[in-house]
Amino acid sequence: MPVFQIIAKRLMGLVFVVLGVSVITFIVSHLIPGDPARLIAGDRASEAMVDAIREKLGLNLPLYEQYWLYLKGLLQGDLGTSIRTGRPVLQDLLAFFPATMELALVSLILAILIGVPLGVLSAVYKNKWIDQMARTISVMGISMPAFWLGLGLIIIFYGHLSWFPAGGRLSQGVPIPPFVTGFYLVDSLLAGEMQTFYSAFKHIVLPAVTLSFVHLGVVSRQIRSSMLEQLSEDYIRTAKAYGLPKWQVILRHALPNALIPSITVLGLALGDLLYGAVLTETVFSWPGMGLYVVNSIQALDFPAVMGFAVMVSFVYVLLNLLVDLLYLLIDPRIKEVG
Repeated sequence: MPVFQIIAKRLMGLVFVVLGVSVITFIVSHLIPGDPARLIAGDRASEAMVDAIREKLGLNLPLYEQYWLYLKGLLQGDLGTSIRTGRPVLQDLLAFFPATMELALVSLILAILIGVPLGVLSAVYKNKWIDQMARTISVMGISMPAFWLGLGLIIIFYGHLSWFPAGGRLSQGVPIPPFVTGFYLVDSLLAGEMQTFYSAFKHIVLPAVTLSFVHLGVVSRQIRSSMLEQLSEDYIRTAKAYGLPKWQVILRHALPNALIPSITVLGLALGDLLYGAVLTETVFSWPGMGLYVVNSIQALDFPAVMGFAVMVSFVYVLLNLLVDLLYLLIDPRIKEVG
């Protein structure tokens, strides 16, 4: 199947995914008990004032009409207007997106840097103490709630040791670097502002460790499984028979082949991290999309909640497409099966 046909097929799937997410999010958000108009007007407002606000926001229309108006705006790239901030939802999300993406990327890098070596050691020393330790860490990472781990890290490393701050992206008084990418770590280095870089680094450590811990376990288990499969192949036995050093065989021959089936896990992990940032950003007061959507849920800000779900779903499907294209680059034979 030609590459352009594969891309077109995935983009068609993107439309249906975004449509499905918008329907589900719209229904769920409107099932939440509460009246946004009453919340905006306040407890002392008269019914006439509340009705006027409800009419202004279109909340007095039937649900199907509200969704149709939302869908028409969505097809034009309009995610609606936030009830809470009064700004376009897309504008709000784009403002908070760099903070969330920076946290997700740093978390993914941590998961890879720790998870891959852990998975390799676990496979090489199968059923040894290293393997038992690696599998224990993997199970803990997958099963441990992010908010519980985050609170524990705050208590230890902020409350008792005072090594890292408990929240935010920068310390008070530290200047924000000039905007280039929106990533404080990158922008501060580009501007040569080492004080800002040091502050941004200290602030991102605890939330990044918290967010990466779950995916560290997933990456470790995937690498272990792939490595065990590769180590049992004939080419590995042949390489050993030629007298190649053990770790040369493992790192230069087995590991590259073991990483190929792990690309899907690593690629889609970034999309999972964007969703998973909601709890982590709330715990650490990280000013990203996760904290934004939590505040929006509390304010019954339906357009903001739906906009977040649609935007992250869009990014998730695009990442899926990039993973597919990366597979085509690594193994062109996949084109034959589509």
